[in-house]
Amino acid sequence: MTTVFQTTVTTIGPEAEGMIEGANMLILFGEDAPADLAEFCFTIDNKNLAGPIQAGGVVLIDDLSYPITSVGEVVEKNLSNLGHITIAFDGSEESSLPGTLHVSAEKLPTLAKGTIVKINT
Repeated sequence: MTTVFQTTVTTIGPEAEGMIEGANMLILFGEDAPADLAEFCFTIDNKNLAGPIQAGGVVLIDDLSYPITSVGEVVEKNLSNLGHITIAFDGSEESSLPGTLHVSAEKLPTLAKGTIVKINT
């Protein structure tokens, strides 16, 4: 597998961890996140995407691996332009929203400042 995206969490919004626990999703956003959205986001330091994101790839959050089950139609565009992506830990094979990346998860992640997020395909 090839790493097509890698970033580091730089800031954690006060509501970001609650989104993982309450909604089974996490929101990544580049450093230009609007203030009202930033409180729900994990801010990241990179938005350089080196290739396509595809079902069958994996999202790696530190040492945890999450198989990609579905990719929304604007995931790559949003990630490249804004550093913005929503990762839903629901294993859905159909995208619910155009900017959502769906993965299957046995265990939800815990992110901290310095957490590395990678996407391999």
